[in-house]
Order: sequence, then C-alpha cells, then structure tokens
Amino acid sequence: MIVIKNDLCDFCGTCVSVCPVDVIELYEARLVIDHEKCTECLKCVKVCPVRALEIQG
Repeated sequence: MIVIKNDLCDFCGTCVSVCPVDVIELYEARLVIDHEKCTECLKCVKVCPVRALEIQG
C-alpha cells in the first residue's frame, strides 16, 4: 500500500499526473489515493519531489 506523509506533501500534483490508473486526487488541502484500484506501480513514489509517498507493508 502506498502511504501519504501529509506533513511532507506540498500538493504539487506531480503524483496525480503520472498515475496510469487515475487513482490519486487532490482535494483542497489533502491528497487521496483509492487503494482498492491502485496497482502499486510506484510511479508516484518515484516522482514525488518531497518524498511524501512511500510503499508500506
């Protein structure tokens, strides 16, 4: 599962733009991932400029 470190996220939207299955969305001041539809390709983790996303478990 990909976990969001909210204290690091600056809501730049880079992860949203690279998600091949469109399961990451920005809602005002928070990032949301639909974990049921996420394929865990890790593209979002790799492109995050502030390392606010990580794989867990």
